Amino acid sequence: MILPQSFYRRSTLSVARDLLGQVLTHETPQGIASGVIVEVEAYLSKKDPGCHAARGKTPRNEVMFGPPGHAYVYFCYGNHYLFNLVTEKEGVPGAVLVRALEPLEGNALMAERRGREEGSLLVSNGPGKLVQALGLGRAHNRMAAFRRPLYVREAQRAAPVGVTTRIGITEGSELPLRFYLKDNPYLSVRPGSDRPSPGKKRRLLSVKK
Repeated sequence: MILPQSFYRRSTLSVARDLLGQVLTHETPQGIASGVIVEVEAYLSKKDPGCHAARGKTPRNEVMFGPPGHAYVYFCYGNHYLFNLVTEKEGVPGAVLVRALEPLEGNALMAERRGREEGSLLVSNGPGKLVQALGLGRAHNRMAAFRRPLYVREAQRAAPVGVTTRIGITEGSELPLRFYLKDNPYLSVRPGSDRPSPGKKRRLLSVKK
């Protein structure tokens, strides 16, 4: 079942936790690519200096103030795009950054897009990597993420959830707003470490489709 728009019309923290174990899917002319969401970060509407909306609405972040369940895609550090899902009720800015996926469908396509060997952790163990692997980009900013071709579908959670601080930001970095499936090999950074996870092959997570 595709998660409905109402799923995102809740507190950012609730959405962030509940996205873990669900399947992010993108249908393209080249084929379907999907992955289990194994790591996210929450960006809150209040008292969160790390949130893009902390200083008010701008042309860049205005999608965060719009209807929930839409994609917020932006270019980061002049290097890669990042994919977020807008949360909260309309007018209240909030979003969840998807940080890592475990490939589920279209493994060969995802690996080809990344220029990696199929089965490598480096295909999608990071927020910029997964965007490239799924074939996402600037054109998907503001797109509804609760209907085809871009959506999250319900699946069975396969592991307990861990909580730690966010990664790669300066303001608000001390807040415990990063959530992840414990012991998953596709995490972008291992808990308690500032080093990326290694890039060797691992057995794929078993998820009920």
